[in-house]
Amino acid sequence: MFGLIDCNNFYVSCERVFRPDLNGKPVAVLSNNDGYIIAVSNEAKHLGVKRKPVFEFKEEIEKYNITLFSSNYTLYGDMSSRVMSILSQMVQNIEIYSIDEAFLDFEGHNNLETFGKEITHTVTKNTGIPVSLGIASTKTLAKIANKFAKKHKAYHNVCIIDNEEKRIKALQLTPIEDVWGIGRRIAKKLNLYGVTTAYEFTQQSQSWVRKMFTITGERTWKELKGIACIDIEEIPPQRKQICTSRSFGKMLTDYDNISEAIATHASSCANKLRKQKAFANSLMVFIHTNCFREDLPQHCQNIVIDLPVATNDSIEIVHYALQGLKHIFVEGFQYKKCGVIITEISNHSQGNLFDAVDRDKRDTLMQIIDKLNGRGSVIKLASQGNSKEWHLKQEQLSPRYTTNWSDVIEIKCR
Repeated sequence: MFGLIDCNNFYVSCERVFRPDLNGKPVAVLSNNDGYIIAVSNEAKHLGVKRKPVFEFKEEIEKYNITLFSSNYTLYGDMSSRVMSILSQMVQNIEIYSIDEAFLDFEGHNNLETFGKEITHTVTKNTGIPVSLGIASTKTLAKIANKFAKKHKAYHNVCIIDNEEKRIKALQLTPIEDVWGIGRRIAKKLNLYGVTTAYEFTQQSQSWVRKMFTITGERTWKELKGIACIDIEEIPPQRKQICTSRSFGKMLTDYDNISEAIATHASSCANKLRKQKAFANSLMVFIHTNCFREDLPQHCQNIVIDLPVATNDSIEIVHYALQGLKHIFVEGFQYKKCGVIITEISNHSQGNLFDAVDRDKRDTLMQIIDKLNGRGSVIKLASQGNSKEWHLKQEQLSPRYTTNWSDVIEIKCR
């Protein structure tokens, strides 16, 4: 049996852990630069607030006094680590699927209802984050069970699909577009053939499914019928690309400010490479103006740079990224966004006869920097600068309660 545990309204829940006065009140979390709503509490949903540009709900925000937060990914990442750490202690095999979801392998566990409730209770008690758990014979069915656990209070946060009657009923109540692995395009195609629910999909012949939707669709079809085809991946698959980019808090024309942003993004890419023990063979640097500002001159440019030696060294990657920026930056334009993409990743680094870098010393240096930085940014390259000009607009940013000593909550006792 598999489990899918999901943190309820994760970003909102992270904020409420440290602001319990907001429990039961409408809350929304905004995207980078505070322009878009990316998460809403149930109370805000009931008021009609959705994941759309924030200006569309200006009237509702003022009328109902909806609390807004800028996205605080440092806080969310740390809270996610705490949740996953607890799950790892309770279940031997765990696959972290996203920042707020994880698959659990319940092989060898008995009385799953009791154990499931113990898991959800422990996570919520120890972190303050409410979670829901779906349990079934396949990962796809566990996803469906999780939706019922989250939606219906009668399940008390744990829904188990452990027999044919429950499986069929759950599939009949699940729209085909809500099935894990069925995207909008495939759902529309299935709708043309009269397939609107997960159950109706399972009633199609295996040969028809394979013909229409290849082996991926057939795998989903089998999973919905209770035949496990997708195993727990304890080691996350290596990324094929790594991208770090951000829109600026305001449009920029100054090269120095943009170069600081590129250096910071390139350093972040290098750090991600080291975490997965991989190396970059090439990288892309891009910059562009705001395409929605038709009243302004437009410029969109990128450049791909092949690295002489595959590397995950921050100093090297930043160096070549800045070289790329020099080739594509043009004076006179108001730039809105820039980024760095590692376009070709390998598991090893092949030496170069003419390589002048002392790789052993650099590797040691990177390890020391990573260790010192830990969860924060204690050490950085000089090219990353200290300018705030390119940083995100985050007017409602909450403190980094768990990762910054200056933001730790103070308790005043009388």
